[in-house]
Parts: sequence; structure tokens; C-alpha cells
Amino acid sequence: MQGTVDGFSYGLVTPLVAYLMACLGGALGLRCTTRSMLVSNSWRPGWLALGAAAIGSGIWTMHFVAMMGFTVKGAPIHYDKPTTFASLAVAIVMVGVGIFIVGYKGARGTALFTGGTITGLGVASMHYLGMAGMRLNGNLEYNTLTVTASVVIAMGAATAALWAAGQVRGLMWSVGASLVMGLAVSGMHYTGMAALSVHLHGTSAAPSSGDSPAELLAPMMVGPLAFLLIAGVVVMFDPLMVMGKPDWAPVENKPGIPAHAEAAHTVRRPTIRTRRGVGHRSSRAPQNR
Repeated sequence: MQGTVDGFSYGLVTPLVAYLMACLGGALGLRCTTRSMLVSNSWRPGWLALGAAAIGSGIWTMHFVAMMGFTVKGAPIHYDKPTTFASLAVAIVMVGVGIFIVGYKGARGTALFTGGTITGLGVASMHYLGMAGMRLNGNLEYNTLTVTASVVIAMGAATAALWAAGQVRGLMWSVGASLVMGLAVSGMHYTGMAALSVHLHGTSAAPSSGDSPAELLAPMMVGPLAFLLIAGVVVMFDPLMVMGKPDWAPVENKPGIPAHAEAAHTVRRPTIRTRRGVGHRSSRAPQNR
């Protein structure tokens, strides 16, 4: 029996909240990625890891907030906890691989394409692994073409977001990129959900064991959101984060004229020392002879 699927049982509440979660994670992750390109190599892995965790947590939270509005008529839905949280780990690890590639190789050419592809596949893998953790009295079936479209959307969104992060044009540039990224991630999610159909075994049998959405909601919201809050504090209070300028710069690249003053100063010192040395040696030369 074909099940009646409703992805908006709470109206626009869950899609809007899910979109905001995707934007928040994307904004923090992109700012951390941008910051990693402006610091010395010793600090770069930390910023990239923080960015990967922020993006992964954001899209994972987005997915399960959106899934709170997903219902199948006549079939209570439960979730397997290990599979559900494994999708979070997959998202963070795969997004991290893509971000580290762009962070060290630059947001251009082959590195951008490779990093964007891996990051996009991480987003799609998180989505479908999370769906695999869903337990109900029926089978989930997917339309291949729609699933392919959702994966392409994820890869395109990730590539565009990483490119924007590599431009290093300040806070507003990253905010705009995160809004686009949130829209693309949400679009990928609902495109993937449009590919889903449910074939029910029957209405009388009890669903498989697992945690209900209500039981998963508390740890899902508390854990990743607490992390996103901490990441937001780190980003907001980091020096020069809003300015988008590097911690370090060669002297000749700094604004103003200090480089010229230092150059003149370094020229005068050897001249004075040389004159003193010559006069001193000339006065002692007759005695030495």
C-alpha cells in the first residue's frame, strides 16, 4: 500500500527554522574558512576544523528540524540513534576534507572543484544516511533522477560557497554566501524528499524499535546548537574577523610610509658607524706605523 507523505505537517515553521540553521552553520563555517586563509600555518588547521564542524552541525540540524515536519499517514516514524548520529560524523568528516583541500590549495581550479565536490557529497551523504536511520512500517523508495538532481544541487552549492569563502571580501560577502548556501542546502533537502515514496506493509503492525522524533529533538537541538553558539562567540570575538584582513603583512605592504622611514633609518646608521670607524683608524694609523 502506498503511503501518503506530508513534508510540511507544521506548515512553514519547520522549513524556515531549518533554513536558518543551515544559514547559521554556513555563515560560521565560511568565516572560519576565510580566517584560515589569513593566518599562519600553525593556526590554519584549527580554523579549518572549526569551520568543518560548524557547517556539518548546521546542515545536520537543518535536516532533522525539517524532518520534524515529515509524516506518513498511518505509519508512526522512529529513528535509529546510532545511524542518525553517524550521519553527523559523516557530514563533519567529508565537509572537513573538502574544506582542508581549499584551505591549503586555494579556492580555484582543481582544488576548488575537488573540495566542492567532496563537500557536496558530504551534504548528500548526511541526508540519505539520516533517511536510512528512519524506522517505520514500510519501505522507502527513491526516484533515481530526482536523487541525482539533489546531489548535483549539493555539489554546486558547496563549490559556490567555498569559492565565496576564498574571495576574502569581508563579513557581508560571507553572510550573502551563507544565505545562498542555506537556500541551496534546503533546496537539496526538499529535492531529495521529493524523490521519496513510501510503500507501507500495513497499518496494524507496530513500527520498528528506535527513538521517536520527540525523543531525538532535545539532544539534537542542545548539542549542535550549543556548539554553533560557541563557534559564533569565537568568530565574533576573533581580532580582524569582521575586517577580513590578514594577521600578518610584509612591511612594504602596510599602508602609510613606515617602510620608507625604516629604509632611510637603516641607511643612516651604517653611514655613521663607517665614518666613526674610518676616523678612528686614521688617527691611530701613524702610531701603528
